Amino acid sequence: MQGRIGFVDYDLDNFHANVYLQLLREELAHRNFAVTACTGQVADSSRAWAERNAVPFYETVAAMDPEVDYYAVLAPSNPEVHEELCLQVLPCGKTTYVDKTFAPDLAAAQRIFALADRHGVAMQSSSALRYTNVQDRVRELGPDTVRHMVAWGGGSSFDEYAIHPLELVVSCLGSSACRLCRRGIGNQSQLLIDFTAGRTAVVNVYTGARTPFAATVTTGEATEYIPVDTSAIFRNTAATMLDLFASGKAAIDPPETLMIRKIMDAAAWPEAQGRFVTL
Repeated sequence: MQGRIGFVDYDLDNFHANVYLQLLREELAHRNFAVTACTGQVADSSRAWAERNAVPFYETVAAMDPEVDYYAVLAPSNPEVHEELCLQVLPCGKTTYVDKTFAPDLAAAQRIFALADRHGVAMQSSSALRYTNVQDRVRELGPDTVRHMVAWGGGSSFDEYAIHPLELVVSCLGSSACRLCRRGIGNQSQLLIDFTAGRTAVVNVYTGARTPFAATVTTGEATEYIPVDTSAIFRNTAATMLDLFASGKAAIDPPETLMIRKIMDAAAWPEAQGRFVTL
């Protein structure tokens, strides 16, 4: 066994806990990692999930810590508890993955990174939309050649799902966004984002309706429309999480994670509605 992973969650009965556990036991079993312990704040539901999936359940992180080598802080729909969970996990000093959305606001995100630094913990966070055919195509084109991107995403709410098209854009254009304007505050919301060196992006978040993930990538030569192939995004995300655990080195620059949170914060500013604000 290469590594023992502990799942730490708000309520383990969620899609991400299910899909990551299945991937580790099946498609990624050759990597020799296993979920050997878990805990959840919603204890009854989390304990039932653990029993159904034959994962030992512990009441606290402290109790499970001797049974794990690495941590995955999940709670994908509850970023408001990520800091509280990280306050329990990061002092253990073990490499940690934190699920999307990393934190409920920029200040909390900065505190979590500072906590990881104090305890010498390698940590990263991302949406599954960081690992798609869009990024593959941008690498082929050369990231420095991309002048403009448009990204589309849906979901049930802006707060929970805007991270996905934002992850597409920031993972391709980097952390140097400098201005933002938001148009629309209902189910159809659009972010206009200026990056340094004259690069630009438009992020469309259309909730409450079918909106497939997609992007356009514009260079000096052409514009390409790229539907996102979602068939492998969770496998790719889980594989990258295992790379983090195996190497003990984060593969995602913290400034990108912080920029995504900064953009989401700025999108909620009243002054950003219909006019540009500085990030």
